[in-house]
Amino acid sequence: MTIVLDTWGLVAYLRDESGTDRVREAWIDSGAAMCSINLGEALYMEMRVRGGSHAGTVIEEARRELIVIEPDWDLVVSAAAVKAGGGLSYADAFCIATAKRLAAPLWTGDPEIVGLGAGHGVEVVDLRVGG
Repeated sequence: MTIVLDTWGLVAYLRDESGTDRVREAWIDSGAAMCSINLGEALYMEMRVRGGSHAGTVIEEARRELIVIEPDWDLVVSAAAVKAGGGLSYADAFCIATAKRLAAPLWTGDPEIVGLGAGHGVEVVDLRVGG
């Protein structure tokens, strides 16, 4: 089964932080998907740390290996409904909407998503635990 990564999961993977080995295994075994909104969020975060050119290269390599979900109107509406529920950023709402669309578990260590994601009908795997 494909997993969905949010920004936290991808950045942790790229920086070899908590959960990296679990993400790598699942990504290789089943594939990983990510909404382009969250991929863009990872890009700007990496630009701040690595600089624009290096960050662009790193994120482009990840993008080629990911199943990238581009938001259409239905995904926007789904994300808006998540955001309207409160407690999450708009980008977080897109990763939840993507996991719902794909009926796939959402892998993250983001405390807000871990705390509220299951309430939106998605399985949330906390990368801070057990890895």
